[in-house]
Amino acid sequence: MSEITKTADIYDVYEEKLQVCEPGFHHYGGHRTFHGRIATLKCFEDNSLVSQHLGQPGEGRVLVVDAGGSFRCAMLGDILAQKAVDNGWAGILMYGCIRDCEDISRMPLGVLALATIPRKSVKKGVGEAGLPVTFAGVTFRPGEWLYADQDGVVVLPEQVK
Repeated sequence: MSEITKTADIYDVYEEKLQVCEPGFHHYGGHRTFHGRIATLKCFEDNSLVSQHLGQPGEGRVLVVDAGGSFRCAMLGDILAQKAVDNGWAGILMYGCIRDCEDISRMPLGVLALATIPRKSVKKGVGEAGLPVTFAGVTFRPGEWLYADQDGVVVLPEQVK
């Protein structure tokens, strides 16, 4: 059987096992459908760790960033998004804002965020990596699977086969 990747189909088959993200995210990347194992960051208005992680091999993972839902600055721009593409990340789910959305829209990368803003973040190296983060009604744990498409985002504790 081929892998199921549509979030609605995943929901229909695995309703009891999955979590569904509350609406509110917008697609900004060139890929509107993406999935992969989760890597997590928690950082507020400081994207140093975002840059650091996207500089590492992504291996088809999705970086989930709990940026506290801030609308005051962008935690991802075109340079970091290109770093994600170059290093094999499947996508980024940003509980915060991004910038350079026109450039990011042309990249082969899934990017979901709350909004855009031109102001960049500070870079003080503050944040935490590799722990469960909770927002939009979901707890995202490293190693679980995130699936995203035009219908939304779902998270499964194991890959759907």
